[in-house]
Amino acid sequence: MNLTEEEIRLRRQEFFQSERQYLRLRRQRICASYFETIKVIGRGAFGEVRLCRSKDTGEIYAMKSLRKSEMIKKDQVEHVRAERTILSQASNPWVVKLLYSFQDDENLYLVMEYLGGGDLMTWLMKYDVFSEAQTRFYMAEIILAVESIHNMGFIHRDLKPDNVLIESNGHVKLTDFGLCTSFKRQPEDYLSLESLRALDAEQQAASNPSSVNALDQRERIATWKRARRAVAYSTVGTPDYIAPEVFRKTGYGKEVDWWSLGALMFEMLCGYPPFCSNDSRETYLKIMNHKESLRFPDDVSLSSEAVSLIRSLLCEAPVRLGLNGANEIKQHAFFKGFDWDNVTKMPAPIIPNISSEVDTSNFDSFDETTAHQMPAPGNGGGRRHRLSKEDLHFVGYTYKHFDVVKSSRPSVFDTFDSLKLKE
Repeated sequence: MNLTEEEIRLRRQEFFQSERQYLRLRRQRICASYFETIKVIGRGAFGEVRLCRSKDTGEIYAMKSLRKSEMIKKDQVEHVRAERTILSQASNPWVVKLLYSFQDDENLYLVMEYLGGGDLMTWLMKYDVFSEAQTRFYMAEIILAVESIHNMGFIHRDLKPDNVLIESNGHVKLTDFGLCTSFKRQPEDYLSLESLRALDAEQQAASNPSSVNALDQRERIATWKRARRAVAYSTVGTPDYIAPEVFRKTGYGKEVDWWSLGALMFEMLCGYPPFCSNDSRETYLKIMNHKESLRFPDDVSLSSEAVSLIRSLLCEAPVRLGLNGANEIKQHAFFKGFDWDNVTKMPAPIIPNISSEVDTSNFDSFDETTAHQMPAPGNGGGRRHRLSKEDLHFVGYTYKHFDVVKSSRPSVFDTFDSLKLKE
């Protein structure tokens, strides 16, 4: 770099100082009390998601907390560990970035980047349907996102609008990998008939229809939409996007994600999932009998290419498009002329209106009085304690993203980059 001896000495001094700071940050034990809660932006059966601010740096994050006792009780340990593994290993623009994962006596925590555009379900409920051009854009980005998960050796298994987050620039990222599994291992139970009965009760409580049987198709869809968000936050979830081979429990592979993509495409174009019903068991029966039950609404005009792609995805696994990889879907006529290499550079069809870095207007509102209290310093606040039986399930859960440490002193790392480029 043609530096003088004095410049070399100063560079070395700066490097040693930064190295000490880097090692100190690596040793630092992150805990929940390091973050200030701004607002609850999500709530589910096992925990909640908060918009929070780092007390140290002022950075804004989304922090997901999960109750350990519920994870163990509901046999979700493998799922939550898989989610943490996926988020920590993913290094691409299609997956929400994980900054920290840690735990205290009662909870597991995932601190992720905050995407203020909400999720795809928010925009579907706002616009009802998307045009084919808009759908093509979102489909393309979701295909690339799912492909990146498959390339890591995992199946998402819970692809639905609620799990597609929207960035401030309108582009998408996948989140919620709690049902992810590897190609080699699949839990026995995905959604049992007992779960479907429980879901029926939750749907009825959420929508409270006076006489479901008397409803016509439009009213049934409206009732389904009213119940949709409440069911999304339930213990069971929704079966609307689940492939038939999953229900059969005879084994399945990554092609189940492409079925979910087909259901999602149908919803974007038609305003509701292809097999939706106010009774989850009826949804199950429609999915199992999909050859006869898949019907396109008469009041929606769809191109033959769009219909063809949906039918190629909502079919039996051996003939499903994508069985041999995402390229099969990319080459479909619906995407003719689409520039796959420059998707991230394209302007998004919908740009969220975000007024500030803490704007939560694109998320649902929650009752703050029922929010779980953040642990106070000293109560799981980074202290070391004797491992309990519950803790043993989550050994190795802690994670810290290198970028968090790198951002503390960028100047030296810029020097590293310049030296690397020079070499």
